[in-house]
Amino acid sequence: MQKTLTPQELTLNVALGQFNFADTSALLVETHDSAQYQAWVAQAEAKKAAEFGLSIQQSGFNLLALGEPGSGRTTLMTSVMHDAAKKWPAASDLVALYQFEGNGKPLFIKLPAGAGVQLKQALDSFVRVFAKDLASLLEAKVQQNSVAPLQTFLDVQLSLIKASLTLIDPDKMPTHYFNTLQKDILETLENWQPTTSPDGESNLEALLSESFFGRYRANVLVEHHATQHAPVLYDNDPSLQSLFGGIEGASEASNIPDFMRLRAGNLMRADGGTLLLHLRDIVADEQNGTHILEKLHRFLRNGTLQIEDLSSSSNQGSSLISAQAAIQVSVKIVLIATREDYYELLGVKPDFFDYFPIKIEFADQVKATPENYAAYASFIAHKCRQHHCCHFTAEAVAALLQAMHRLIEDQTRLSTKFAVLEKLLLESAAAANLRGAQLVEIEDVKSAIQRKYARHSYIEAHMRDSIVDKELIISVHGECIGQINGLTHIDLSEASFGSPVRISANCYPGSRGVLTIDREVSMSGPTHDKGVMILQSWLHTNFALLNPLNLTASLVFEQEYSGVDGDSASCAELFALLSSLAQVPIKQGIAVTGALNQHGEVLPVGGLNEKIEGYFRVCKEIGLDGKQGVLMPERNMRHLMLSDEVIQAVENGQFHIATMNNVAEGIHYLTGHQLESLNVMAEVVLKGFKTILETNSPKNYGISIR
Repeated sequence: MQKTLTPQELTLNVALGQFNFADTSALLVETHDSAQYQAWVAQAEAKKAAEFGLSIQQSGFNLLALGEPGSGRTTLMTSVMHDAAKKWPAASDLVALYQFEGNGKPLFIKLPAGAGVQLKQALDSFVRVFAKDLASLLEAKVQQNSVAPLQTFLDVQLSLIKASLTLIDPDKMPTHYFNTLQKDILETLENWQPTTSPDGESNLEALLSESFFGRYRANVLVEHHATQHAPVLYDNDPSLQSLFGGIEGASEASNIPDFMRLRAGNLMRADGGTLLLHLRDIVADEQNGTHILEKLHRFLRNGTLQIEDLSSSSNQGSSLISAQAAIQVSVKIVLIATREDYYELLGVKPDFFDYFPIKIEFADQVKATPENYAAYASFIAHKCRQHHCCHFTAEAVAALLQAMHRLIEDQTRLSTKFAVLEKLLLESAAAANLRGAQLVEIEDVKSAIQRKYARHSYIEAHMRDSIVDKELIISVHGECIGQINGLTHIDLSEASFGSPVRISANCYPGSRGVLTIDREVSMSGPTHDKGVMILQSWLHTNFALLNPLNLTASLVFEQEYSGVDGDSASCAELFALLSSLAQVPIKQGIAVTGALNQHGEVLPVGGLNEKIEGYFRVCKEIGLDGKQGVLMPERNMRHLMLSDEVIQAVENGQFHIATMNNVAEGIHYLTGHQLESLNVMAEVVLKGFKTILETNSPKNYGISIR
C-alpha cells in the first residue's frame, strides 16, 4: 500500500549507546594497534583466503585479489604479505660472475643472505692488491722464469677471500669458481711476455686495465641482509625493465665486462618472497602491456628468468644474453585487480589465471553490526594517530559511519572504501583545526561533507539555474495531463547529483504501440529501451487481452540532448502515458523514480538519495509550497540516507517522500484516481480510437491492399 514516510524513516541514525568511548583516543589502548588490523575485521573472509594462499609454499599458488579501488586491497595485502614473510627464511643473494670456462658468459650463483656483498668486497679488495702487485709479480716471473711467485700470491689471496666469506658454510664455498679464476690468471700471465711498441708503450700498461681486472669482480644482482626476512616487494609502475631486469648501456669505448652490466628486475629481487602487482598497471601500458603479460605468463609456466636487453635503442649485450643460462626463481605473485578487468582479461587469456588459483574477494560492503562499527571506530582512532590529527567524539564517529552507509546507499550495510573514509576523516579534522577545536565534533564532519559538495556542485548549480531561469522547462506546481517530472542521476566521478527532467506523452489512433522519440533518433540506451518494452507489455496485458491495442503513443524526455539510458524512469513514463490516455491530470510537484516489471510491480533504482536531494534543491529554489515531493519504490526504503536539510523540510511539512509498491499505488497518489477507474476512462478512449481506425480503414474506400 502507498505510504508517506516519516522523517525518522529517511535516514539511519547510528545509536551512540553502543560506543563505550567519549572520543577515539580511548581506543588506542587496545591490543591490536594498527589500522590495517581493524580494516581486516571488515574483510574477514578475504583475510582467511590471503593467509591460506600465502601458507602454501609450492609454486603455482599465486594470489588474485579482487575488489574495488579504495577498499584496502593494496594496503591490507601488503600487511598480510609482511606478516607471512616474517615466518619465512631470508632469501638468497644472487651474484653474476665471469664464467671462465664459458667464453665470458655470466655465471649465476646463489649465496646465503649477505654473502653476496662479502664476495663482492673480497674480490674488489683482491683486484686492488693484484693491480698494485702485478708489475712486481711479472718482473719476478721473468727473472725466475717461473710462475711460482704468482702461484704463491694467488694461494694467499684466495685464502684471504675464503676467510672473509663468513656467511658461507665451508662445504658450500664456490670452490670451483676460485679454481677457474686462479687457472685463468696463471694461464694469462704465463703466456705474457714483455714487449714494447714503436711508440714506446709497454704491453704491461694494456694489461693494467679494467678489461682484464673487471672479469675478476662480482656483480651483486640481488642483495639481502642476514637478519632480514623473505622479501616483500610492490612494483607500482611495472615495466619490462622493472620486472624482468635489463642491461645497463655502455659506450663503444667502454671496457666494462658484459656480466657487470646486468641489472636484476623485481621478479629476481622477490625470489624466495612475494611480489605485489596491479593488473591495471600492466594492461594500461598500450605499448608493452601485452608483451609484459606474455613474458609474465612464461615465467609462471617455467619458473625461470633470463635477463634480456629490452632496450629498443641498443642491441648491446644481446648476443651474450641470448646464450646465457636461465635463472631459477621462486616468487609468489599477488595480483590485484577489479572484477571488471579480471573478467575482461579472463575471456582473452584464460590460461594465464590458471596460475592464480587462490582468489581473494574484497567485499564492497559489510553488514552494519556492532562488531564492524567498533572496528571502524578503531580504524578512525589509529588513523588519527598515524596522521597526528585531532581525535573524534562518539557523535563525530557516528557521522562518519553514516557517511559510509550513504556511500553505498544502504541502512543495513557499510561501504568498505576505507580510502574514502580516511579522506573524510582528514577533511573533518581540518575543519576542526579551522575553529581551533581539540576534538572533532559532528559539526566538523558535516562541514567537511558540505564543503566537498560545494567544491563539486558547479554543474548541478548551473542546471538548477537553467530551471529557475525557465530555460529548462520544469513545472513543480499545479497539475497537467500527459506530463510528469522524472528524476535523472548524473555521475561525474566526484560530482554525483540528481536533477528533474520533464517526460511527456501523447496518445492517438494507430497500431504502432508505444514509440519513444529518444529511441527513434538513437539517443537512448538498451536499458532504457528494455524498460519501454516492459511498459508496453504491461499496457497490452491490461488493455488488449481480447483485441489488439489500437493505439500509437509517443514518449519523450523533453530538452534532453545528451542521451537517455537506464530503466528508472519507466514508472514515470507509464504514468505520463496513462494520464494522456485517460485524460487525467498529474500533480506536477511530485517527481517520480522507479523501474517497472511486466506485472506492474515497482522495482528499486540507484542514485536515490542524489535524485531526491537534487529535486528538493530545485523546488526550494523555485519555492516550496508543501505539495512537492518524490514518489519512490517501496523496495528502496532501506537505501534512504538523506541530508538533514531534506529531513527538516519533511518534518516541517514542506516536502514529502512517498513510496509505491505497484503501478496502482503510484497512479492513485499522483492523480487521486484508482487504477480501475483510469482503466475505464482509458478503454473509452481506446474504443474511440478503434472506431476512428475502422472508419478510416482502406476497405471503406474500396481500396484493396495486396
